[in-house]
Amino acid sequence: MNPTEVVGGRRTTDNLSPCPHQEGAIPELPPGPRMPAWLQAANLGFRPTAFFDGCHRRFGDCFTLRLPGFPPQVVFCGPEAVKEIFAGDGDQLSAGRANLVLKPLLGDHSLLLLDGPQHLRERRMMQPPFHGERMKAYFEVIRTITDRAIDRWPVGRPIPIHPETQGITLDVIISTVFGMKEGSDFGTLRALLVRGTSAASPLTLLPALQVDLGRFSPWGRFIRCREETNAFLCAEIARRRAADLDARSDVFSMLIRARDENGKGMTDQELAEEMGTLLAAGHETTATALAWAFCHVLDHPRVLENIHLELERVLGDGPLGADRLQDLKYLDATIKETLRMTPIILDVGRRLETPMTIGGRRLPAGVNASPNIYLAHRRPEAWPEPEQFDPERFLNGRPRLYEFFPFGGGIRRCLGMAFALYEMKVVLAQVLRRVTLRKADGYRARGVRRNITLAPSKGMPLVVQKKGPA
Repeated sequence: MNPTEVVGGRRTTDNLSPCPHQEGAIPELPPGPRMPAWLQAANLGFRPTAFFDGCHRRFGDCFTLRLPGFPPQVVFCGPEAVKEIFAGDGDQLSAGRANLVLKPLLGDHSLLLLDGPQHLRERRMMQPPFHGERMKAYFEVIRTITDRAIDRWPVGRPIPIHPETQGITLDVIISTVFGMKEGSDFGTLRALLVRGTSAASPLTLLPALQVDLGRFSPWGRFIRCREETNAFLCAEIARRRAADLDARSDVFSMLIRARDENGKGMTDQELAEEMGTLLAAGHETTATALAWAFCHVLDHPRVLENIHLELERVLGDGPLGADRLQDLKYLDATIKETLRMTPIILDVGRRLETPMTIGGRRLPAGVNASPNIYLAHRRPEAWPEPEQFDPERFLNGRPRLYEFFPFGGGIRRCLGMAFALYEMKVVLAQVLRRVTLRKADGYRARGVRRNITLAPSKGMPLVVQKKGPA
């Protein structure tokens, strides 16, 4: 069997035909590809968007995938079914259990893996530092770090922009969320996070490959890096508990001070794993979204021209300021269109604790119901000419809640959404007003897996043609 015939859905074969009676299948489940589970996992790991497209063409808005070591995954992309999942009872639709694949990467106490009262408790404690109004306090840090990166970029030769945006977002999150200034501890934590990101891969999500064969094996290398990061965070928590926390305003210190309705705070291990999640996931996803934004803008000269015209109209000859960001509406629309066309996370999941009917389909307990962000963002019923990059879609009113959800939905929507959108806006505005860019000769972007995200291939090489003042 040639996987490339199946992945893109370009050829009609028996591999993408319904097979409700195959061995081990559950009759109640919608049809899906009949290829072996390991091959479905390979397609999702290495050609996910093409695989989703092929399944959608063959089976429509609902189909079942099977992956080795995991419950069946029933995929939905129609807005009514997505609404039923996001607005459903959290006791019947468990997001934490659906995310158990991430447990070896994030630990036992990550917000992504919690359900019920424990999830609600920790989310309430973590929300205040990420309130939208607090973003203005981070403006100067984000702009300064962005300028520092721009100043390092060479003129006239290709540089991969994705590692550069990773550097920016990593420095931002260590400075704002962790509250560290440049120095030895800053460098130590930065190095640990860089090593952890490079050590993880899509294959580390498969239980069969999570075998520690020593520090030179992929899983062994990742485990050791995770343990070092956890030890560093626990030591930092102890230092801060012994100091004057009231004098600090960073997110980490605010979380150490936070108390639930019973006056109880998070344990050191809970704090360490929650901070590990914020530090690792928070910078990687935003960096990847920024790389895609540059990709789309440089592919569409009219969009780039409109951004420049808006920057000139709003800022004139003055510097970018926090008070003018809200006036950059076309840039904001460009960011949203980037997240529609190339969502960083392709899908989310909920584990059914009881039999349920979703989208008119009766499903048994134990399966995962999965709203597919990628497919929902490309339904022509919601998005005319969905393959066209057009920021103007977002200039006239808000999209329907269950047709555009790049940060997930319901009570599990990404806690850092406001922070990510704000950071992207500052970075893009500052780069595009200071630097003239073009894509490297001959480069064509394609999506490649980086852990659970989808990033532009080869780091998205760009050429800086000209720089301006900060």
